[in-house]
Amino acid sequence: MKQSHLFTHTRREAPKDEVAKNAQLLIRAGYIHKEMAGAYSYLPLGLRTLNMIVGIIREEMNALGGQEVHLTALQDKKLWAATDRWDDARVDNWFKTELKNGNEVGLGFTHEEPLTNLMKDHVRSFRDLPQAVYQFQTKFRNEERAKSGILRGREFLMKDLYSFNADEKSHAEFYERAKLAYARIFERVGLGRETYATFASGGSFSKYSHEFQTVCEAGEDTIYVHEAKKLAINKEVFNDEVLANLGLKRDELVEKKAIEVGNIFTLGTRFSEPLNLVFKDVEGKSRPVFMGSYGIGPGRVMGTIVETHADEKGIVWPEAVSPFAVHLVALFDEKGTVEKEADDLYKKLTAKGIEVLYDDRDCAAGEKFNDSDLIGIPKRYVISEKSLKAGGVEIKERLTGRVVMQDISSL
Repeated sequence: MKQSHLFTHTRREAPKDEVAKNAQLLIRAGYIHKEMAGAYSYLPLGLRTLNMIVGIIREEMNALGGQEVHLTALQDKKLWAATDRWDDARVDNWFKTELKNGNEVGLGFTHEEPLTNLMKDHVRSFRDLPQAVYQFQTKFRNEERAKSGILRGREFLMKDLYSFNADEKSHAEFYERAKLAYARIFERVGLGRETYATFASGGSFSKYSHEFQTVCEAGEDTIYVHEAKKLAINKEVFNDEVLANLGLKRDELVEKKAIEVGNIFTLGTRFSEPLNLVFKDVEGKSRPVFMGSYGIGPGRVMGTIVETHADEKGIVWPEAVSPFAVHLVALFDEKGTVEKEADDLYKKLTAKGIEVLYDDRDCAAGEKFNDSDLIGIPKRYVISEKSLKAGGVEIKERLTGRVVMQDISSL
């Protein structure tokens, strides 16, 4: 991508109505556009980064045995009434509307009901189990206050996987594998060091659920961290009984603010029973399917990376999720020598499959460097009269600030 062709532009100042760091920097750098409170559009750079995160999640879900689908956002009232989750007194953040024929429909805030209903056509016997089905789907939640940029919105992308097992034992085995897959995801996107598997409320489904919480002052949750064991307890379940169950002591834990970037729940038969998702076991008896739910918000992960990795100059993307691997910055001379060398290097790198954002704009060096720092691509290659005289290309690492000179022919 040549930067002169990129329709987005950087901004010196963030919008005055944005207080979250992630939204301020992503808007300034041209990654997202705010449509209204709680709703953001992803621009070319933002979509590339979002897709990098989605790709990592997809790889881990496929390795877990997941099969990808794409369900509808429009939701049938009858399914949700059957599980007692249509009434606003039960779920207070529905977006609902009425069709021209008078029927009510909702915009999905999660997908347990429709997928459970769908699986009735495909699960009849114990031989059809286990199954793990997932999707990347837009969710809608009618939050009273949309805040924190892309960390909490009214419309957002969610990866939700649902597991279907014959019994609790086989579910528990899959659940533990899913925990490991989640840990790998957060390690791969660059959040592994500050993200903890966190014991949280299981609600009406089980004794505990597990959240994956990334330590950050911008977080809305309070967790108590055991750094050596790489686990934590959410404040909502932090008491002496839980500490005893987990074999932990209060003085071993440190209180921290955190952002929830993922969660996994045991659902049991909470949805399979009312929606009649049953199977015949080995003895021919009819039994309800035992279920689990596993969620990650790719946009929230993206916002969390910005919150935890940015510096005073802008965003600092981990290599695995950066929109481009290299930011090639050319400081043109009057002779055209720099332009020729930069053009040739751009073609050479792209031919090797290296994704490059090439700043070929006719503007001052200071503007180019400031934009490069703000955009946050991990490696900056600078070609100028000075660099050519010194041996070729100046390579700067965005994270460390380390600078080396390298011969163009070796790249």
